[in-house]
Amino acid sequence: MRTVSTHCPYCALQCGTRLTRERRGVSVQPTDFPVNRGGLCQKGWTAPSLLDVEDRLRTPMVRRRGELVAVSWDVALDTIAEGIERIRAERGPDAVGVFGGGGLTNEKAYLLGKFARLGLGTSQIDYNGRFCMSSAAGAGIAAFGLDRGLPFPVTDLGGAEVVLLAGANPAETMPPLMQHLRSPDLIVIDPRSSATAEQAALHLQPLPGTDLALALGLLHIAVVDGFGDSGYIAARTSGFADAWQRAMSWWPERVERVTGVPVTAQRRAVRMLAEASSAYVLTGRGAEQHSKGVDTVAGFINLALALGLPGREGSGYGCLTGQGNGQGGREHGQKSDQLPGYRLITDQAAREHVSEVWGVLPEVLPGPGRSAYELLDALGTGNGPSALLVFGSNPAVSAPNSGHVVDRLRALELLVVADFVPSETAELADVVLPVTQWAEEEGTMTNLEGRILRRRRLQVPPGHARSDLEVLHGIATRLGEPGHRYPTQPREVFDELRRASAGGKADYSGISYERLDAGEALHWPCPDGEHPGTPRLFLDGFAHADGRARFAIVEHRDAGDVPEQVFPLTATTGRVLAQYQSGAQTRRVTALNEVSPEAFVEIHPDTATRAGVSDGALAKVTSPRGSAIARVRVVRTMRTDTVFLPFHFPGDGRANLLTGDALDPRSRMPEFKVSAVRIEPHRDVVTP
Repeated sequence: MRTVSTHCPYCALQCGTRLTRERRGVSVQPTDFPVNRGGLCQKGWTAPSLLDVEDRLRTPMVRRRGELVAVSWDVALDTIAEGIERIRAERGPDAVGVFGGGGLTNEKAYLLGKFARLGLGTSQIDYNGRFCMSSAAGAGIAAFGLDRGLPFPVTDLGGAEVVLLAGANPAETMPPLMQHLRSPDLIVIDPRSSATAEQAALHLQPLPGTDLALALGLLHIAVVDGFGDSGYIAARTSGFADAWQRAMSWWPERVERVTGVPVTAQRRAVRMLAEASSAYVLTGRGAEQHSKGVDTVAGFINLALALGLPGREGSGYGCLTGQGNGQGGREHGQKSDQLPGYRLITDQAAREHVSEVWGVLPEVLPGPGRSAYELLDALGTGNGPSALLVFGSNPAVSAPNSGHVVDRLRALELLVVADFVPSETAELADVVLPVTQWAEEEGTMTNLEGRILRRRRLQVPPGHARSDLEVLHGIATRLGEPGHRYPTQPREVFDELRRASAGGKADYSGISYERLDAGEALHWPCPDGEHPGTPRLFLDGFAHADGRARFAIVEHRDAGDVPEQVFPLTATTGRVLAQYQSGAQTRRVTALNEVSPEAFVEIHPDTATRAGVSDGALAKVTSPRGSAIARVRVVRTMRTDTVFLPFHFPGDGRANLLTGDALDPRSRMPEFKVSAVRIEPHRDVVTP
């Protein structure tokens, strides 16, 4: 029997767990870690089932005559290297792309970015976090000077009187968080009456795509009704006058016409926040996943600043990061415009610092590349990559306009996928590499509050699975790179990451495995080995040079899709309790799949009647991009103009067959939350 203390493999809470390996298998118990305090959700309790799922990838595979066949590691890695060398010789280094994931450890994310820029020499690297937190990151950097999901510990939320959740449903997406939200009165902004909204003191139910209009309206009320904190605004912020000039025209009655949220509810929300001695504004994917996601999040930050919340102990603004390492994954270089330490790749000083750590000249580093969707959209085209290496992601299901994305993946000359289950993307690959998963590896993760955590190995991986670090080393050396440049031991990679991040906004240089293993709670920035870490940011000033937070000038605009006669309804997408992300993992866990086995669409009974669909029947939901087949759930609390689909399911049930390619102009976040659709009966059998 062997026992280790580690963390759940799923969401950014990173709940503390204790794993025990016994003859009958692996068991899990929650620990009294601050974010979960002895609790776990269904996914966390069943996580050990992932370790020995029936179709676990155990050996490399190469496609021959249309079929994936088992081969040795040497054959698989040689095949990859030969393909990359041929494609680079024909079309240059940017003909090879890399697509990473927000679930990779800090060590993997760091080495993946280094491998792309040195081993491949490509600028074409991005990751699926672009689909999750990039709009909040953009708004947070503009407002505060840096982006850390929660600039305070999760436990601070429990002491609040009021918490506003804009576009977040933690009761289903991260249930252990709800124990910190029992005491505060909740204000929930969500088009659906979600599990979180059902626990709220006040639920605001806007039309999808109108969240920014609502944020502007709430700011309008805060100022006009005298709730603004003028002393805070004068002492700690800049740009209020220009932001207010835009919000001035969003009087409550206009906001009600645009959003559907009653004036009385708007006023009550502002009053609740303003009269609380301690209050937080938190945003989630519902506010971010829009073609105006940065502006929408900025609108809610403007509200928080006007009320004097950020940078005060016991109050503030934060983003509920989604993926397990969504925070660390965007800090260390797998995003197209970034270098380790949350440095911009266009910053010459940043390039000089990182290149010195890497032992190369700054001019060797490529510039910024395409964002995630733009990278996928360019695959197999005249000026896009002909080869793609995918680590820790399943874009065939999770990417917007997924029918088109699958076509682009199929157009590649070489698609390599490293995973531990045969995801829908792996099924399209030319080479599939079996890699380790959470209980089979060492490393670090960074949770939503910026706390660095140790992932610990319980057992050896099955079959011939290798770590992603070993995979990167094997490919790089075959491409002529020196082996020492790509360490295979996580501790060695982390020590290099510390040096590369030193002096950056996300400074990990004072954090070590030794300090973490000794039980220290270390939040970045932590610039030296004696520093205690920074659990609460901004108490003494914001990260801009003048120490002030910035109001943003934002204005509401229409979504990329606007309902019209052919597509009269608005579809919005999201998650459910029993499934996670693209479902490639959770759909393989029997206990979870029994709870939520198939795609469904929630629809108001009046809307269902007009569409000719009935509860329990199959319906066809169609947008200008394509159609999805889903089981009808008639829900009386839905808006009559809105339908909801979860995005965890494959085949004809993919909700992202409906979503489009409208992108936020700054974050390049796709607009997952708004698709113009129609709905009609469907009597054929859904494709599994």
